[in-house]
Amino acid sequence: MLGFGIAGLLLLPVGYIYGQWVRRLPDAAGEAAYTAQVFPPLVSYITGWMMLLAYFIVCPWEAVALGKLAAYIFPQLDTMELYRVAGEPVFLPRLLVGLAVTGFLCWLNYQGVRGSAMFQNWVTSAVIGVFLLLLLISASSGSAANFQPHFSRTPFLSILLMLQIVPYFVTGFESIPKLAEESHPGFPPERFFTAISLALLVGAGFLALAVGAVSYVAPWQGLLGMRFATAIAFEQGTHAVWVPRLILGIALVALLQVFNGNFVASTRLLFAFGRRRTIPGVFGAVHERFQTPKVAIVAVTFATLLGLLLGDALLVPVTEVGSMASAFGWLAACASFFVVERSIRLRVVSAVGTTVALLLVLMKLLPGIPGHFSRAEWLALAIWLALGFALHWRAQPGAT
Repeated sequence: MLGFGIAGLLLLPVGYIYGQWVRRLPDAAGEAAYTAQVFPPLVSYITGWMMLLAYFIVCPWEAVALGKLAAYIFPQLDTMELYRVAGEPVFLPRLLVGLAVTGFLCWLNYQGVRGSAMFQNWVTSAVIGVFLLLLLISASSGSAANFQPHFSRTPFLSILLMLQIVPYFVTGFESIPKLAEESHPGFPPERFFTAISLALLVGAGFLALAVGAVSYVAPWQGLLGMRFATAIAFEQGTHAVWVPRLILGIALVALLQVFNGNFVASTRLLFAFGRRRTIPGVFGAVHERFQTPKVAIVAVTFATLLGLLLGDALLVPVTEVGSMASAFGWLAACASFFVVERSIRLRVVSAVGTTVALLLVLMKLLPGIPGHFSRAEWLALAIWLALGFALHWRAQPGAT
């Protein structure tokens, strides 16, 4: 809870800088466009490519997680094992679930951003409504004694390990500027920061309260190693069968919400790269009727399906790499604003944001810090960078 709460507050300066950037430069390329103002083109491209990783990498994660959660509700989905990746089985029914959901989101976003936004609003409202109900259930059925002991390790180390993955879970507030070009014509520019700060604080608060509700309703030591510990905790604390079923149902909806949000952000960023010709221009193609980035949507869908084939082995490395990639994008946005800004007050804010983002990046990359990258994370990062350089080279004049 402290990890999410502290990170939410520390990232406010980062969100403020994004609010300033979007007022000056409403561009779907986001961090790539911001860094292009002060840094060489290659630095701009690498920054944007890393941020694309932060969004895209959530898509196969959610596709896999949806199948995993659905299998908990319907155990028959854990049949017909096809193969194993890193010792984790991959089941055909789960793959079909992920395939169906990915196909649905592809179709939804292909039709236009309005339908996707309406879907996001309804799903978000449902998740928040059920979440508030669960908070009331936890408050009436739990006990503060269940929090004991407060830390599984030393307090500093526990919070440090949590802070390292918080960027992955609160990523999304900086996707607002990427949709600025598609905002309502009358939307006041100064309200972008309001939207960003609300997304950041509500997201961090939601996660902190979710941890608190679970820990309050049942002793956390008895949940270690359990699949879907949240549902089990409420079942133990309330002795009601319908509560864990409600949790699992709304968890499926929440996964769809996050999946769709990151699908939108990653397709728009990929489209922006194609439009700027930093990757082959075909990715910047727009559908004649729906005015959506048709090639970018199909490309993200295809890549998500490839990641889906890795199954549960994908989940942990994706979380680690996604956290670092998000923090790297925040670092680049704040550092570039520090260079272009002349106001002392705004430069101080950007310096604070740069420092916070830099520390989050170093916590994953420096080998002496607990929770740093393992071989799997370095390999995933290397593959992504190699793909990015290959596409960038293909876009250069004279490339064959």
